[in-house]
Amino acid sequence: MRRRPGIGGLQTAAAARDQYRLLGENVAKLRTDLMKEQLSTFRSQLEDFARKHKNDIRKNPAFRSQFHEMCAKVGVDPLASNKGFWAELLGIGDFYYELGVQIVDICLATRPINGGLINLEELCKMLSQRRRGAREAVSEDDCLRAISKLKVLGSGFEVITVGKRKLVRSVPTELKKDHNEILELAQAQGFVTVEEVERRLSWSTGRATDALETLLDEGLAMIDDGHRDGKRRYWFPCVSSVSSFVASETL
Repeated sequence: MRRRPGIGGLQTAAAARDQYRLLGENVAKLRTDLMKEQLSTFRSQLEDFARKHKNDIRKNPAFRSQFHEMCAKVGVDPLASNKGFWAELLGIGDFYYELGVQIVDICLATRPINGGLINLEELCKMLSQRRRGAREAVSEDDCLRAISKLKVLGSGFEVITVGKRKLVRSVPTELKKDHNEILELAQAQGFVTVEEVERRLSWSTGRATDALETLLDEGLAMIDDGHRDGKRRYWFPCVSSVSSFVASETL
């Protein structure tokens, strides 16, 4: 018959398990302490780097983007607060706050035309034009970082991807799958027709018309009935410039 281990054997096994557990905890603590020490060293080196290259960080968009990537790898967010070391050293908190205010202003000014959905590339161009006299150039990465800070304003002000383009939404409009497909289709010419949507997406007339009229009601589309073929064009300023629409009116 198999004999059960005695009390002494059970105590020995329990003691061994406790020793293994303590050993595991000590190893984990050593690893954690080592990681904290390494992160502290990296952050210190990052501060030295920022002091040395602060002018490049302020004035060069590409350099600024790489600096943000370095910060993210060691858990530093220079935009987390306008107070403290990073704000005093670089002043980039104020820079992104200023960008955010200007982005909101542009989105509000163009909303009657695009319904609150604007192409990120066009937004960046308008922002750069507005800031011609500013010392710091603005990149798309800068725009994205400033927009990410606008989320505290509530719904809206976020970046969505439609096809190959990034669009900035400043209203709490929820786009459905059909709407996204139409916007993606419109990127080729800036507009679509009911017939084109039917043919390219294999939709019924009712489905195409319903989706287009919804986008029109939301202020995201503009209609153009002035063509010889009699086909109504649905223009989308968020994927085409307003100048393209105006040019088509003269044809």
